[in-house]
Amino acid sequence: MLNGLQPWHLIILVLLVVLLFGAKRLPDAARSIGKSMKIFKAETKDLREDGTATEPDTKQITTSEGTTATASTGSTAGPADDQVAQLQRQLDELKRQQAAEKADQAHKHAS
Repeated sequence: MLNGLQPWHLIILVLLVVLLFGAKRLPDAARSIGKSMKIFKAETKDLREDGTATEPDTKQITTSEGTTATASTGSTAGPADDQVAQLQRQLDELKRQQAAEKADQAHKHAS
């Protein structure tokens, strides 16, 4: 018995994936996997470059409730932690922009 995959094994796997997920969903699934891999590679590259830090850095993150939490980043933080911190910063920025737009609209309606 051979330990490798034979070409007919791969053909069966491809047919099974097409039957399970459908031909319409496969391009979207492949695209999302590609984006995820791109983000993962970028984060691991950043970790390798930033891996020279000896002491973990701390950052203050303001949650949606207005409370402040301290997040530790450094050599022990994984790509998921960095991605969560980045997404939290983006969310906070979007909330600030939305609040500014609402204030502008309220000011225009008051005039």
